[in-house]
Amino acid sequence: MDPVLTSDVLAKLRQPRPYPAVSLLMPTHRREPDNAQDPVRLRNLVAAAEKAIHDDPAVTRERRADVLDQLRRAVAEIDLAHAEDGLVIFVAPGERYVWSVARTVPERVVIADTFLTRNLVAAQAAEQPSWTLTVAADRVSLWSGGPERVTEHTGDGFPFTRDLDDPDAEREERVGDLPSTYQDEATRRFLREAHQALRAVLASRPRPLYVVGEPAALALLDDTGPLRPGTTPVRRGGLARGPAPAVWEAVEPARTAREAAAATTVVAELDAARGRREFAGGIDEVWQAVKEGPDPAARRRGPLPDRRTRPRRPSRTRGPLRGRGTGRHGRRDRRAGPRHRGRGPVRTGRHPAGHGPHRRRPALLTPHRCTKDEKTRRGHIL
Repeated sequence: MDPVLTSDVLAKLRQPRPYPAVSLLMPTHRREPDNAQDPVRLRNLVAAAEKAIHDDPAVTRERRADVLDQLRRAVAEIDLAHAEDGLVIFVAPGERYVWSVARTVPERVVIADTFLTRNLVAAQAAEQPSWTLTVAADRVSLWSGGPERVTEHTGDGFPFTRDLDDPDAEREERVGDLPSTYQDEATRRFLREAHQALRAVLASRPRPLYVVGEPAALALLDDTGPLRPGTTPVRRGGLARGPAPAVWEAVEPARTAREAAAATTVVAELDAARGRREFAGGIDEVWQAVKEGPDPAARRRGPLPDRRTRPRRPSRTRGPLRGRGTGRHGRRDRRAGPRHRGRGPVRTGRHPAGHGPHRRRPALLTPHRCTKDEKTRRGHIL
């Protein structure tokens, strides 16, 4: 299986291929009992791909035999015991690729002149790959990793190795001229070469960088030249030669803390954008923001007040009212409204106790006939 997925590999996979270029995608499972169905589903998927290749009249006999042979070899390389969330198989005349990705994929078979790479692109974006540099006096290794594993990078001059045996070590020790390991000029030159190769790798494939080594090795590497901004040092020695699980275990706490800090920063920026009215969620809000355009005045005004905390407007019936139709005691005269039109005059006097205004019931022009319920309440004898 192909464990390392880089931008260069993706660019190569996007290139057109001789027909047929077969893409097989299948979701897989990590744990029991769900992973028991993976071998059966894989056999059915391969059978469907073979049938589609046999039934395609545009595929010649030679290419059909070549593609089917590459498909059988690719299936033989698959280890479903260590599967992740998805399985991607690419087969073309003369080449085959198998990828286990930490992202679920739909089950499908596609035959075209290019591979279906969009699921690999989404998996690479979700993995957030990083570089890990392990530093020692005699070896400098570069590891490519993600949230679940790391693999050693064996290109671009890595790993750098040298021999620490000094033929004149006994004479230099007798005369007191034996420098320490990380103060020797040969060690400085060795780390300088590794630093230059690392800068070339970061320029072509920028990723977050973690540097693992003893404090003296990290200090000497920092003296050779500045590293990329945001580099995370991990003070732990003895990992220049691996193994890969130990390197991943040493870097995992720093990677988790880095992701948590990045998530906190994103949430803070989102809250600030909402406060400045620069956030749009959904098609409707995006279209509204595009139509309105940038509004510097709105950004200067700041966020809109919450409706739940906004002060309520005073009611029209509370407090003294001014204007037409208001009596001398601050209450609206009923004669100004149409509700009491035709009910006779409204007489206003003083309260019998002398406290506040007293408004008498207006005289009705038509006699009022009491109902049965009203007579009962008033004490009438029925």
